[in-house]
Amino acid sequence: MASHRKPRTRPLMSVGLSTPAVGITTAALTSVALLSQTAQAAPERPARKPTLEEVQKKVDGLYHQAEVATQKYNGAKERTDSKKKQVDKLLDDIAERTQKMNAVREQLGQFAAAQYRDGGIGDTARMFLTDNPEDYFTQSHQMSRMTDRQQKVVDDYRTEQRATARKRVEAQKELTQLTSAQTELKKSKQAVQAKLADARDLLSKLTAEEKARLAEIKRKQEEEARKKAAELAQKQKEAEEAAARQKAQQDQQSGSGTSGSGTSSGSTGSSTSSSYATQAAKALAFAKAQIGKPYVWGATGPDSYDCSGLTQAAWKAAGISLPRTTWDQVKVGKTVPLSDIQPGDLVFFYDDISHVGLYLGNGIMIHAPKPGAYVREESIYYGGAGIIHSVVRPA
Repeated sequence: MASHRKPRTRPLMSVGLSTPAVGITTAALTSVALLSQTAQAAPERPARKPTLEEVQKKVDGLYHQAEVATQKYNGAKERTDSKKKQVDKLLDDIAERTQKMNAVREQLGQFAAAQYRDGGIGDTARMFLTDNPEDYFTQSHQMSRMTDRQQKVVDDYRTEQRATARKRVEAQKELTQLTSAQTELKKSKQAVQAKLADARDLLSKLTAEEKARLAEIKRKQEEEARKKAAELAQKQKEAEEAAARQKAQQDQQSGSGTSGSGTSSGSTGSSTSSSYATQAAKALAFAKAQIGKPYVWGATGPDSYDCSGLTQAAWKAAGISLPRTTWDQVKVGKTVPLSDIQPGDLVFFYDDISHVGLYLGNGIMIHAPKPGAYVREESIYYGGAGIIHSVVRPA
């Protein structure tokens, strides 16, 4: 007999279970498709090679950063040298005081030995043998029983002992500061070396043709700088001629009656100007003698210089003491406008005042430019217009 049993139907939940399976398969297929499209996509373009102008700008920027780091190094070295002198002086003082203290100890020992020979250990001997002689002598009755000579020896000992202890504390403090200054000096040195290494690396990657083209770009910049220097020299010449004509007219109008007073007043200003010109001539003569010597960061001569090392040495030859760094040199003397610049004046560059040159005249200066270069004469516009920070007359 035929069975009337209904065919089994699949539970509804089986449909629900199959749906995620379809979804996972679809997501997987989509991922495969995306991966396939990515694989077939064109590879990324290589980075664009910088132009020579961009390379030059980058190199100049690195040299500028190296100059800033050099000035930091110079300042750190100056502080380190100063601290080392202080520490050496303190250590010498401690050694001298210790020697005096030992001499007094020897006298105290002689007193103790004499008392022992004379019949036992006396007060001085007990003082010398005790762990804390100072506590022993705080008892006034013990001091009163000593001779004047013995008391003086003990007083000398205590004085030297206290002074030596103070000096040792002071020396330890200075040594800590010296260690800190040496650490700063090391960091500044590493910063300079890193910037210079980056600049050399950029230049080393240029082809011979690119180096030739870069040299041509530099030549054009130097030519433009010379033109600007000539323009400044011409303006100064015209201003001087105009001032001379005006003075001549004033002399004619003043007549002989008042000429004496005018001459006296003028001679004072002339005397001041003459004095500065004499000192400036000495500084410039020294700077000229250094032309051709290499720039070495941190150097102060006599075989090599950095920018502030050269200006410091030049004005020292004229009897004027300048600080070591550009940041301190700019504060010494009188700031004058560029239109009134005179030979011997210091010309400072960049907003951070990281470079300095010695003005020669006619828009030209003598300076130590950068690593790899030599002390030379160059237009004060050598780095392009707009980078002159200020002009300072140091005397």
